[in-house]
Amino acid sequence: MKIKNLSMTFSVLLVATACTAVKPLNNDADIVFRNGKIYTVNSDQAWVDAVAIKNGRYQYVGDEVGAEQWIGSNTRLIDLQGKMMMPGINDAHSHPFQGGSSLVFNCDFPFSSTPDQVKAILSACLEKNPDLVWLEGGQWTSNFFKLYDVGEPVDFLDGISTDVAIYLEDDSGHNAWVNSKALMLAGIDGSSVDPKGGTISRNSEGKPNGVLLEMAAQSVAAIIPERSVDEYTVILSAALKLANSFGLTATNEARTPTRVLQAYHQLEENQELTAHVTTSLQTPFGLKNQEFDLQSLIDLRERYQSEHVNPGFVKIFSDGVPTASRSAFMLEDYTTDENHPHSTRGSTHLSPEELYNVLLNLDEEGFVVKIHTAGDGSVRMALDAIERVRANNGNHENAHRLAHAGYIHKDDYHRFKALNVIADFSPYIWFPSPIIDSLMGAVPSPRAGQYFPTRSLLDIGAPVLTGSDWPSAVETPNPWPAIEAIITRKNPYSTPGYEKSSLWPEQAITLPEALKLFTLSNAKAMKLDHVSGSIELGKSADFIVVNNNLFEISVDKISETKVLSTWFEGREVYLAP
Repeated sequence: MKIKNLSMTFSVLLVATACTAVKPLNNDADIVFRNGKIYTVNSDQAWVDAVAIKNGRYQYVGDEVGAEQWIGSNTRLIDLQGKMMMPGINDAHSHPFQGGSSLVFNCDFPFSSTPDQVKAILSACLEKNPDLVWLEGGQWTSNFFKLYDVGEPVDFLDGISTDVAIYLEDDSGHNAWVNSKALMLAGIDGSSVDPKGGTISRNSEGKPNGVLLEMAAQSVAAIIPERSVDEYTVILSAALKLANSFGLTATNEARTPTRVLQAYHQLEENQELTAHVTTSLQTPFGLKNQEFDLQSLIDLRERYQSEHVNPGFVKIFSDGVPTASRSAFMLEDYTTDENHPHSTRGSTHLSPEELYNVLLNLDEEGFVVKIHTAGDGSVRMALDAIERVRANNGNHENAHRLAHAGYIHKDDYHRFKALNVIADFSPYIWFPSPIIDSLMGAVPSPRAGQYFPTRSLLDIGAPVLTGSDWPSAVETPNPWPAIEAIITRKNPYSTPGYEKSSLWPEQAITLPEALKLFTLSNAKAMKLDHVSGSIELGKSADFIVVNNNLFEISVDKISETKVLSTWFEGREVYLAP
């Protein structure tokens, strides 16, 4: 019998036995944790001293006296020594296959890298891997070409190699910097027409200068040979190992190519997964390169659905990003400057009718849809489409989500609650920092600073989730700086130049609210709240032990939190060295 089918049986049995304090025969716990400060994220029982675990589930949650009844001759006893235990972190928007690729295969450099540093790192990668055909890596900051005069970007990379095709993503993951070999292989030259939803940046003579935005970047990414399923299993194992070290016990792969889904399935078959995984199945970027194939998504869901992998989610890109590229769709014009002399509100990859039709079909089939909507114009277009879908299907069970919806017009706040739409936020990167500087330079004030309205949405009962978006603009999926930032609205790293600045501080939330977002709320968004997200009877024993009680330290120290151990289904998947 699968573990998830035991949940209701455990719950009924354990509630009865907890009340009577009578231990059923042959039901000794496998492990009992005691002498701890255990924060459950269960409003009915916020703090307890002990838990008992059997078959990977919480068998008892309460005080130490009550825990005694579950201790048998073979029960492992663990003294928490007063340390804080809490549910594992659920990352509801991440890209482990891309982050893992950076760990294992890609040639990456820090976001703060100068041109000289970029050149040195890429040259070293080429020297180390002389047989490369494509050199993939990144990530250059969104303001890189504003901060540094490198001449023609394509010439800069050609100075490193003209034999190996070079493809470097920016910190948003939407744009690329390439050399002439990559342009040649993609068939991009001075006569090429900008693809819908994308831009081929050009020099004064009309020739491609090596910077490709949105769909133009994707046209090159599409010809890079895809890795094998076996390579992806190595990549995902490395990504999950890193995630576990930061306390993650569930993750959402926010854009999942088929081979990545197959790799997750392979890890599941080999019993090597160390976290719950939900996968947002990949659709053609902007639905323009290929025909949208609903049946293929249904087939993938049915074939690869398993105990720990849920492919019942789908990803659609509606627009780009509101940084220097100005590719997110806004309700009002971006700023203009010498590099962007013409007024624009950005653009969408789909028309309103296209988005509605795709959503209608996906919703009818029970998929949860994650729509990339980084501009307030794109947010409104998506809400309009979902409102039409709700009127047609009458189905509010599937809470669709608008990813990176940092800019939301105040008139649209209430619609998130009314339509059961989740605001998909990224507090891992949304605080005063270089990428926010790029955003502030592109969006007019005061609108620029009205970003990420967490307080406003929570106050009206609108659903919110949090995700790292790793590796976009963050080097790791570490949630602790993000938890601090969503509370303080300040840079959690004390980065020079950002010590005193904050981002819309009126939208700050409390520590209990933040912890609930990162655990139970994210579990609900991932359809895991029946099994994860809080420490409750019958749920999977997915939890972490941290070095400090978060409620007893200064909020500006939360970012320094260290995970001492991470447990998934009652087994230790990470132990701090």
